[in-house]
Amino acid sequence: MAKVVLAYSGGLDTSIIIPWLKENYGYEVIAVTADVGQGEELDPLQEKAIKTGASKIYIEDLKEEFVKDFIFPTLKAGAVYEGKYLLGTSFARPLIAKRLVEIALAEGAEAVAHGATGKGNDQVRFELTVKALAPHLKIIAPWREWHIRSREDAIDYATERGIPVPVTKARPYSMDRNLWHLSHEGGALENPANEAPEDVYMIITPPEKAPDQPTYVTIDFEQGVPVGLDGERYDPVTLVSRLNDIAAQNGVGIIDMVENRLVGMKSRGVYECPGGTVLVSAHRELEYLTLDRQTMHFKEMVAGKYAEMVYDGVWYSPLKEAMDAFVDSTQRTVTGSVRMKLYKGNCTPAGATSPFSLYNEEFATFGADQVYNQKDAEGFINLFGLPLKVRALMRQKAGLK
Repeated sequence: MAKVVLAYSGGLDTSIIIPWLKENYGYEVIAVTADVGQGEELDPLQEKAIKTGASKIYIEDLKEEFVKDFIFPTLKAGAVYEGKYLLGTSFARPLIAKRLVEIALAEGAEAVAHGATGKGNDQVRFELTVKALAPHLKIIAPWREWHIRSREDAIDYATERGIPVPVTKARPYSMDRNLWHLSHEGGALENPANEAPEDVYMIITPPEKAPDQPTYVTIDFEQGVPVGLDGERYDPVTLVSRLNDIAAQNGVGIIDMVENRLVGMKSRGVYECPGGTVLVSAHRELEYLTLDRQTMHFKEMVAGKYAEMVYDGVWYSPLKEAMDAFVDSTQRTVTGSVRMKLYKGNCTPAGATSPFSLYNEEFATFGADQVYNQKDAEGFINLFGLPLKVRALMRQKAGLK
């Protein structure tokens, strides 16, 4: 019997895909679950996958690789999609697809399958990774083939086959959880005029219910990578996890946005990204201190393109590889400590230090100094403004207003 390897989360879509693949393709279905920090969600998957028809299931612990090779490179790049989205789902998909391919090759499978819909971005992220790493593998995307047209239809399909699923018609949110974030889409969120219902949030304390006193946390960086909290070093997974807890308790990290999907439509998503929100802000603060003006401004342009490529699923590409080389070069001096103040949903810097700081109080002071000759500014302004002066003289001579 030919084999197909399915990216399996145990959620609504992938739960019904196992019997669907067997009924419609006659495949032996091998489920692959990537542990990227879903926590207790993984506990029932071994039994559930087999009961719904999988011949076996791989549950792969990819948390360390996820943080070191996907989260931290994106953090160093300063990549934030459309000014808000911290790319939690976007950079998890290439890692999951990479492991999917590795297991498909080891199992001698002829195809891989995923539960992404034909309206979303994830289908692109999964499939571009497969094409980049194993172009001979067949890709099956049931949402582009079957008669099911809604989450309600999918729930009915599961009910008919006695498959337990973690959603109901009363709470039909589509969720994706990992160490970096928890995303929510669907249901009442589909109308951007609606405030997110209270039952959406599962990680972060609502800001109005957060402690009445601020919490301070100091994050230590080495070459752009966070390595410690409050002077104590942690491994990457533990660091992100601890910071998630601290920020979530203080109501930090709720992101509510209408974003432009790659496939051409706008969608509304609510993201809980507590630790990530703090890390992105702290990293940026350290770069303000350590990067020169030209490098920082150019890196801001690179960050926008980097975010777009990660969002679009082009992780394994020559341009992404080249941008990583540039980013790594800029991070050689992004070492130091940043103190962050967390208070009722707000995340603000409260001081930064670095042995590579380019801030020089002797030059910047408003007080008396012995190093800066203010008369030098006159000649600089005359030369810097010369093109404007020449143009103005021309317009006067030509009688232009």
